[in-house]
Amino acid sequence: MNQHHDWLPRHHLGVAATLAHADEVIAQAAGLLHEYQSQDDGVFQLEEVPVVTYSETVVTGVAPIPRKVPLLVADALVSLRNAIEHTIFAEVEFRDGVLGPKAARLVEMPAATSYDDFQEWIDRRRRNGPPSLQRGSELVRRIEGLQPFQRTLAQEEHPMALLASHTNYSKHRAPAITAVRLAAIHREDQTPPSMADVKRFPEVPLQVGDVIARTPRGVRVPVALFPTVGINRPGTDRWPVLMKELDELSHWVRAQAVPRLITGSEPPSPALPTRYDISVGHDDEWQALSVGSSVSAAERHRERIGAAFARVDMLATLSDIDGAPSREQLAAWLESLNDKDLIARMEQMQVRDNRDPAVILYNHGILQRMLGDARLFACEDSDATN
Repeated sequence: MNQHHDWLPRHHLGVAATLAHADEVIAQAAGLLHEYQSQDDGVFQLEEVPVVTYSETVVTGVAPIPRKVPLLVADALVSLRNAIEHTIFAEVEFRDGVLGPKAARLVEMPAATSYDDFQEWIDRRRRNGPPSLQRGSELVRRIEGLQPFQRTLAQEEHPMALLASHTNYSKHRAPAITAVRLAAIHREDQTPPSMADVKRFPEVPLQVGDVIARTPRGVRVPVALFPTVGINRPGTDRWPVLMKELDELSHWVRAQAVPRLITGSEPPSPALPTRYDISVGHDDEWQALSVGSSVSAAERHRERIGAAFARVDMLATLSDIDGAPSREQLAAWLESLNDKDLIARMEQMQVRDNRDPAVILYNHGILQRMLGDARLFACEDSDATN
């Protein structure tokens, strides 16, 4: 359904394209990450090392992340910061007219972690800054509302502070720093797991020599590993999930920062699309926006990765059930399902307590319905090829 962005004035139309471009760049990074995380040999290699009465599972190798990934991440973060900076500049020129060189150099978005720092930022514009950035102006009020110091705790984790930190680092030092992390691990013999069965790992890069598990010697415990790629927050030892960091920052810029800078109030509806077609020219840009996508590149990546893991898990689970089609037929059926459909089927499974007979019976029924669909698919596929 078309949605009209009447709140977006003509002089701010360009920011929607900047946001769409950022999402396209994030999608490129996500595509490379998907190929990297789904490679046949895995993103890391393990070896069982006996130690007296137990064995250690030791990391013996970590696949290098493609260098294009951090470069694309840096480009996306810069585009997101550009969206904010361009919005402020467009608003200043709309209010004050074309700026001279001195005034133009003073138009920027600060990331003040203290009230005093923000006051100093305002003071530095008192002499040569444009009228719209003088103390007490409406635009300064809007900018102030988006400052990190508005938080009472963890100002350095405010989206504007994070965006400034990431982009300053990539601009002056190096592209974004990324590394493989082991996000979680759970026993496959307890599938589907409850949250209590999932062991979370700290936010640190995975290194050769790391021990990720210890088990009694001679006891084999099947486990599922969930590797991810983290991004370092400059100047800290934090390594949040890369795509989650990008998603949260892009959402804040698109759904909070830009609309508040433009309107000075609560973000209006409808929200700007995550992307629309910017590869062609549009006679009516608002119409193009109205049919844009509301699903971010990070959301699509999350769905794609989740579906990839689900296909592996479901192939193993279904093929172990008596009377199941062959693994080849099951694999073909699972591949025929789109990611959204497969995840929806998986979400039907109950995970609160897989020792509860009622839960076991309920999940068994879902698996049997899946097998029925797989058999039907195999029959139709066989008829089509004969």
